[in-house]
Amino acid sequence: MVSLLSRLPWRGPDDGGRRTLPLIWLTVAATVAVTVAGLVGLGLAVVVVQTLDPAGGLPADGSIALAGRLWLLAQGGELDLASGPLVLAPLLLTLGIAWGLSQAARGVTRAHDVASARTAGRVAGTAVAVHVLLALLIAVVVDTRDASVGVVRTAAGSAVLAAAAVGWGLARESGLLDAALERLPGPARPVLRGVLAGLLTTVALCTAVVAVALASDTGGYAALSRSMGGAAAGAVGLVALGALLLPNAAAAVLGLAAGPGFLVGTGTLVSVHGVTLSPVPALPLLAALPDTQAVPLIAFASQAVPAIAGLVAGTTVGRWFTATDGGSVVAGLTGIVTGGLLGVASGALVWIAGGTLGDGGLAEVGAPAIATGIAVAAQSAIAAAVAATVTRWRSLV
Repeated sequence: MVSLLSRLPWRGPDDGGRRTLPLIWLTVAATVAVTVAGLVGLGLAVVVVQTLDPAGGLPADGSIALAGRLWLLAQGGELDLASGPLVLAPLLLTLGIAWGLSQAARGVTRAHDVASARTAGRVAGTAVAVHVLLALLIAVVVDTRDASVGVVRTAAGSAVLAAAAVGWGLARESGLLDAALERLPGPARPVLRGVLAGLLTTVALCTAVVAVALASDTGGYAALSRSMGGAAAGAVGLVALGALLLPNAAAAVLGLAAGPGFLVGTGTLVSVHGVTLSPVPALPLLAALPDTQAVPLIAFASQAVPAIAGLVAGTTVGRWFTATDGGSVVAGLTGIVTGGLLGVASGALVWIAGGTLGDGGLAEVGAPAIATGIAVAAQSAIAAAVAATVTRWRSLV
C-alpha cells in the first residue's frame, strides 16, 4: 500500500527519475490507509456475521458502529454503557493495529530513505497526529446516548499506541535503532534479547494453558455458545471474539502462574491458593474457568511458567555474551537483571490486558499488575541467573 502511494504522480522530490509523493503527504496517506483498511475489514466481518444470523442481528449501520467501537477499545478507549464503563482492549486487534502502523512507517522510511532523527521525528509526529484525529473522528461518529465514548482516554490511548508502533517501525527501518543499541553498554543487547525471549515464552506457555483449560471443558464451551443463541454465523462471531481476547486470557493466566491469581469481577478469583466463583458474562472463552471451588491441576502446572521463562531468558543472555562482556559470573549477574526486567515487562502486559466490564461486580477484570510483576521478577531472576551462568561457562570451556 505504501509503495503504491509513493509512486502516485504527485509533485515531489524526484528519486532517480521516479516521482514520489512528498514525505509528509505520504505519511498522512499511509496512516489513513491503515485506519481505513482496518475498519473496512473489521466492519465487513461484523456485517457478514450479523447478516447471516437467522435471529436478525444488528442492522448494517449498527454493525459498522460496533466495528468502530471495537477499533477504539483496541486502542485503550472507553465506552460508557448502561451497565457502567467498558474498558478492555481486545489485544489481538491491538497488535494488528500496531503492526499496520509499524509497516506504514517502514514503508514511508523506505520510500524517502529516512535516515536522520530529525526527519524521523517529523514523520512520527505527523503519523501520531493523524491517527489520533482519525480516532477522535470515529469516536464522534459512533458516540450515542447508550454507548458514550470517553474522548480523553481514547485520544491518549491512540496516541500512545501510534507513537510506539510508528516509532518502532521508523527506528527499525532507518537504522536508528541499531545505532542507539550500539551506544549501549556491552551486556545491554543480550539483556534485551533475553527479556524478549522470556516474554514470548511466557505468552506462549500461558496461551497453551488457556487452550488446555478450554479443551478440558468442551461441554461448558458448547453450553455457553448455545446460551448466546444464533446459528453457525453466531458461533463464528463468538469464536472471533474469543480469538481477539485470547491474549487477554493469556495475560490473566500469567497472574495465576506467578501466584497472585486473576479476577473476573470482584466475586470470581482464581489462584493456586483457592478458587472463588460467582456469575460471569456468558462468553464461551470463560468456559476455561474452573467449574468447582477446587483448584484445577493445570493451575498448579502453570506455576512453572515464570521459572521456564527465566531459564529461556538466561540461556539467551549466556549465548549472546561475548568476550568483552565478561565471564560466567558477570553473565549470572546480568541474568538477575534480565529476570527483573522480565518481571517489569510482565507487569506491564498484565496491566494492559486488564480492564473493566461495568460497575459493581465486574469493575475489575484481570490479574493485579504490580503483584504479578514482582512475583515474576523474583522467580525468573533466580532461574535466569543460573541459566546464564551455566550457558556462559559452557561456552568458555
